[in-house]
Amino acid sequence: MLPSQRHLFEIPREVCYLNSASYSPLPLKTLDAGRAAVGRKGQPWTIDPGFASRQHERARSAAARLINAAPDDVALIPAISYGVATVAKALSIPRGTRVIVLENDHSSPVLEWHARAEAQGFIVDTVPQPADGDWTSAVSATIERPGAPPVGLASISSVHWSDGGMIDVDKVQAALRRHGAMFVIDATQSAGVVAMDVTSLDPDAVMFPTYKWLIGPYGRAFLYIAKRHQNGVPLEQTSSGRRNVNSENPVYFGDLAYVDNATRYDMGERDHFITLEMASIGMEMMAEWGAAAVSARLAMLNERIAGGVRDLGLDVPARSVRAPHILSLGMAGGIPKELIARLAAENIHVALRLGRMRISPHVFNDEADLDRLVAVLTKSLRG
Repeated sequence: MLPSQRHLFEIPREVCYLNSASYSPLPLKTLDAGRAAVGRKGQPWTIDPGFASRQHERARSAAARLINAAPDDVALIPAISYGVATVAKALSIPRGTRVIVLENDHSSPVLEWHARAEAQGFIVDTVPQPADGDWTSAVSATIERPGAPPVGLASISSVHWSDGGMIDVDKVQAALRRHGAMFVIDATQSAGVVAMDVTSLDPDAVMFPTYKWLIGPYGRAFLYIAKRHQNGVPLEQTSSGRRNVNSENPVYFGDLAYVDNATRYDMGERDHFITLEMASIGMEMMAEWGAAAVSARLAMLNERIAGGVRDLGLDVPARSVRAPHILSLGMAGGIPKELIARLAAENIHVALRLGRMRISPHVFNDEADLDRLVAVLTKSLRG
């Protein structure tokens, strides 16, 4: 099994950080690269002409590797909201159909469709949060609901941010295919940890940022968009998205036709010399460890926590319905804010999400971290 990688991060022994589903720490290697990149920006005359292009393609290739995509099928974007807006502009949703979203899903894969529904003539159909935590069955039931309008699109997270509920995207895709519907996946809480192969899955779009599980910086994200949708109009009009708009040519606007791949959807001002390299490093590290190894380690850590708190009267979702890397604990009346604050006072960092305690370890955590958490919870709940 993959051992703890704590030595690759700047995390003091007394800190028990179990909140990677919010923000992950940066590896030492990434911190060093960031400092060097700031210095490089301070002396722009040292940057060679091909540097920006190499940075773009390194990041694009690293992101593509995580989901088994071709690099040219991946666009550089700043955020999931940008990605969903890009996809919404590129896709054509039939009037009179449903766009399926998850109850309490994060704002990005949901709000864009609410904003477009009336004008484009579709309805937003929300999958209720299941009491048993089985999101896959809940999504399937919504797709197949008798008497409902046809499904045009599902826009959902592959792992629910609030409770760590796992959605079996293969089963959902199979159901959507039977209805001739499209599939847009927000992989924020799964990329790099839960394996995804877009070549076999064939979704219409997948997007993910780097600042959570991909141990990267804020403001860098990536959009995979299927080749069948690479003929759309981008959200922004940029020179990089056109075949030949080049300031070094005698004629600036040489060829205004769009490039024939997903790079037409790249964001404007994509030359982020500092954070693109930082994002690449984190994604490359995750790919080297491999999703299977990372997932197995984090599943082991969360199972250790689940076993340790099982007699404390906490609600622990069944292992069969939760993601391997996120553990959500509940209690009657909801987890009190004071309990989260007490843990923080002990230098144990978790998150309160929709009345539940969300615990999200990463590769830098070890068994000592989890035993501390269980010990403090036991003392707090048993008095």
